[in-house]
Amino acid sequence: MPIDDTPSAEHQLFNTGTLVPFRVLDTQTEIAPDKENLFVRVELMLEDDQDDTDPEALVEWGAFGFLYALTALSFHDARPRGTSAVEFHSEDRFTVADFLEAVSFGCDGLRIETDYVRGRSMKTEVMIRPDGRVTLTTWGRGKRALHWLDRLQGKRRLQAVSSGPAAG
Repeated sequence: MPIDDTPSAEHQLFNTGTLVPFRVLDTQTEIAPDKENLFVRVELMLEDDQDDTDPEALVEWGAFGFLYALTALSFHDARPRGTSAVEFHSEDRFTVADFLEAVSFGCDGLRIETDYVRGRSMKTEVMIRPDGRVTLTTWGRGKRALHWLDRLQGKRRLQAVSSGPAAG
């Protein structure tokens, strides 16, 4: 029996999402009225600084992958809140079915909005407009959205280094 080594739809979408170049235009954070949760809104532009690629062309080939990658990263980092712990499974993955259930298209563009997905408090919304402008909004997620963007741009997370005596 031949082995099918074709990448899954999730893998293909995620790979496409990692290829979409973008620039962060503005970041806003606000403490929620409960003084415990943080609201984050990031304005982005799909563009390549080293290329004359038209943002509309980037949207055309990369919007679905970019949306999927951001949402998959949100799902991966999301944890249960309250009674949602009953549905939470640490090894669970964000699927194309999850994506299709949350994605919509309107006059403003392509949007994905998630609240709770299988026990995970995702609280993430992404809007991609036809001109390449993107708004990423999270609530109750701290500053995790900024880490997802860093990961998509290939940036490494900073790690604390030992302040002890240098090895001789």
